[in-house]
Amino acid sequence: MEKNIKLGIIGFGAQGSFYANLIKEGRVPHMSIGAIVDTDPVARERAAQAHPDAVILEDYDTAIASGAIDAVVTCVPHYLHPEMGIKAIKAGVPVLVEKPAGVYTRQVEELNAVAAAHPEVPFAIMFNQRNNPLYQRIKEIVDSGEIGALRRSNWIITTWWRPQGYYDQSAWRATWGGEGGGVLVNQAPHQLDLWQWICGVPEKVFAKAAFGFKRDIVVEDEVSAMVDYGNGATGVFVTATHDIVGTDRFEILGDRGKIVVEGSQTATVTRLKDDEQAISANLGMDDVRRLFMGQMNMDELYTQETIEFDSPWGEQHAGVLENFAQHLLNGTPLLAPGSDGIKGVRLANAIHASAWTGREVPIDFDPNEYLSLLNEHIREEGTFAER
Repeated sequence: MEKNIKLGIIGFGAQGSFYANLIKEGRVPHMSIGAIVDTDPVARERAAQAHPDAVILEDYDTAIASGAIDAVVTCVPHYLHPEMGIKAIKAGVPVLVEKPAGVYTRQVEELNAVAAAHPEVPFAIMFNQRNNPLYQRIKEIVDSGEIGALRRSNWIITTWWRPQGYYDQSAWRATWGGEGGGVLVNQAPHQLDLWQWICGVPEKVFAKAAFGFKRDIVVEDEVSAMVDYGNGATGVFVTATHDIVGTDRFEILGDRGKIVVEGSQTATVTRLKDDEQAISANLGMDDVRRLFMGQMNMDELYTQETIEFDSPWGEQHAGVLENFAQHLLNGTPLLAPGSDGIKGVRLANAIHASAWTGREVPIDFDPNEYLSLLNEHIREEGTFAER
């Protein structure tokens, strides 16, 4: 391959145009725009004006066969991600799939199966938060065992305030048949990915969700989910699109410490000087009295560190694009292999299924049962074809 990857940007909406500008501005050193593809003539005209050196096309299949590109990124509605990924891989074209990898696990399983059958074709996913140095450092701390075995994790992520006009701008948005869900498939996939990437994949999920709670939509705009990791450890995930102030707080409690992340910018890491149960067992009554009277020197029990990284807007996305280019050029390991995308989709599906049925749902649920439930909701909408 050339020392500069010619990228085909599929879909010139908000995300596709954003990636095109990152490349145009030189923020992705080893990537250029080979082609821009969009079925909308207005979008193609905008693309031609903004990027006159790019080949402008209206058909995805033509783009893959054109020879004008070395790889593609899929900036299209969620249901199309697996379909386009499969076509690219079968054609031998490396693909960077936008999040989420798909809407339901069965279609993502098919994508992963095709990718596994063609290991020579690079396959990645745009989990840009895995390129956030703060979360990379947190994962290192958890993986190293510095805070011990996981006891509990909880993430409140409600910084997704969306007024009604946001939902009214497109007929497919916030629908079961067009988008495949609400906050879980549109706004929160990055956090669902980070949650399981850092804390591990849970075994079971129980969830409550409100559909059209504070917006005139049919999909979820409020979710509270509890997961069971199978060893006594639990986790809680809360997200919504109607909190105008919004909270982003991620806590990870272990046997030997705790991590608290605020605003995805600052983390406070507490490291215990011994296992918490050992500390508890070794405190005598005099120690207990001092504790209750506020006289205990807590520095004897733990240390604390504050971690903060500067991460300018766009840097994480540009970093994933550059990592993808370096993988194609030099074999650099991918920040987010495409096959990882199914984990967040499966977790979102389990949350939906639990909220719909009122049952605790195993993370290895039957994907055909989920698809049947999804199609029930698509039929109720009466607007889109079943999947």
